[in-house]
Amino acid sequence: MPLLDSATLAACDLCPRRCRADRAAGARGICGATDTLKLARAALHFWEEPPISGEAGSGTIFFSGCPLKCVYCQNHEISTGNFGIEVPPERLVQIMLELEDQGALNINLVTATHYAHLLPGALAEARRQGLSIPIVYNTSGFERVEAVHELDGLVDIWLTDFKYADAARGRELSHVDDYPSIAAAALIEMAAQVRRRGGIAQRVDGTWTRGIIVRHLVLPGHADDSCRVLDMVWDAVGDVPISVMNQYTPNAAMRAAGGDLARAVTDDEYELVLDHADDLGFSQMFWQEGGAVDESFTPPFDTTGVLRRADA
Repeated sequence: MPLLDSATLAACDLCPRRCRADRAAGARGICGATDTLKLARAALHFWEEPPISGEAGSGTIFFSGCPLKCVYCQNHEISTGNFGIEVPPERLVQIMLELEDQGALNINLVTATHYAHLLPGALAEARRQGLSIPIVYNTSGFERVEAVHELDGLVDIWLTDFKYADAARGRELSHVDDYPSIAAAALIEMAAQVRRRGGIAQRVDGTWTRGIIVRHLVLPGHADDSCRVLDMVWDAVGDVPISVMNQYTPNAAMRAAGGDLARAVTDDEYELVLDHADDLGFSQMFWQEGGAVDESFTPPFDTTGVLRRADA
């Protein structure tokens, strides 16, 4: 049986946790999801990497819940708080078409892992109804290779995190085992799909219609692990576009706990990681100016765009 099949929910193993929750009967997985689609926001977003957002914006759809439980998560209202509105899969199709009508350069599926079983059908129906823009899969990197394989041909741009090189750090900060090996295996499959389809493709304005970007958020006090993450990415897939991010903002829990994660990343820490990326030979790297932390990077999760407007 294909992994991305609704029958999977009877003993859910969509994500690498394979928690076997009977979501089909209404039980919640570790991700916080049942069998009902739940969305927190659907709107144009202008603060992704330039090939994704361009000038027109990326049509982002934020899914509620998350298989990871990162203690420092900036989107904790939806990732662990499961804030959002329950909608039928048909509404997801409508949202995609509405975002394209608003001028979105792409449809950006943010943390859709635990709803991936809905994507083949929803994307096929959206295409049938005229959706013509690329699909971006915006993920934590914590994906089963089988799921990534089944999304081949449906996803045009992989926008994937690679969070940790140290498995112990993944257990401490995201409560998950074996993050590095799982993320590396998924990344290899993502990069292979892009290569098989001819590599990066772009419009005349430089925005992408196909490609891959590997993101890494530098954490305060953990620049050494960030450098090892870049080593792992290089060893796994070679010279792919990377995005080294400097936007870590301590949430209330981290400020209360104290320690390194209660502060921002220092300039020295960030420069160390950027220099290491240069030394490895990455030829395309996106980076952020000092003071990159801004509310624009964390949009308001206020259910914008989730329900159809009454005057639409």
